[in-house]
Amino acid sequence: MNPLYARATFVTAAHNLRQLPDDSLAEVAFAGRSNAGKSSALNTIAGHGKLARTSKTPGRTQQIICFGLGDGRYLTDLPGYGYAKVPKKQLDHWRQTLTRYLSSREPLRCLVLVMDVRHPLTDYDWLLIEAATRGNVALHCLLTKADKLSRSRAMAVLHATRKALEEAGVEASLQLFSALKKSGVDDAHELLDEFLAEIPPDARPAAPDDSSTPDR
Repeated sequence: MNPLYARATFVTAAHNLRQLPDDSLAEVAFAGRSNAGKSSALNTIAGHGKLARTSKTPGRTQQIICFGLGDGRYLTDLPGYGYAKVPKKQLDHWRQTLTRYLSSREPLRCLVLVMDVRHPLTDYDWLLIEAATRGNVALHCLLTKADKLSRSRAMAVLHATRKALEEAGVEASLQLFSALKKSGVDDAHELLDEFLAEIPPDARPAAPDDSSTPDR
């Protein structure tokens, strides 16, 4: 277990891509449908119960939340999507911003797609998978709330999800995770280590990515 992730501290909440840290060398983003357990997963991985805000109200994360690990490394918590009870205009803004972030944010190394093991690969999940694929971003699927199913049933869902991704031509790693039981944390740390533990010596900070049309 890498103690690096216990260093995670809040840096900024960005409403648009121009507000993201300009000193970033490597980022791993966490995204997931509302109430998939994204915030709980982040808190468990960091060993910090109050790092990411958890709520029973869908859509509480309404900006891109950046947590710094030091030396230009970041974890980013992306807005929940799906059935969040917010105005359509706000949902459209989130969707456009997330799509652009995943397809054009240069320091982004990996998308951790958080999915409730009982409801994987929704239409919204596929939208993010497509955006990450366009951006040549590595994909890791974190199937949360594994404690809600028997071990055999959870493994069956894991294999079925892997098969669906392979049939769609999507390359991804997958794992089961339970914030309640704190299972899967070591696997998640190994994944993060691959992208964040060491930064190439020739890496340079990237300017904030944005389109020519400002966010509204």
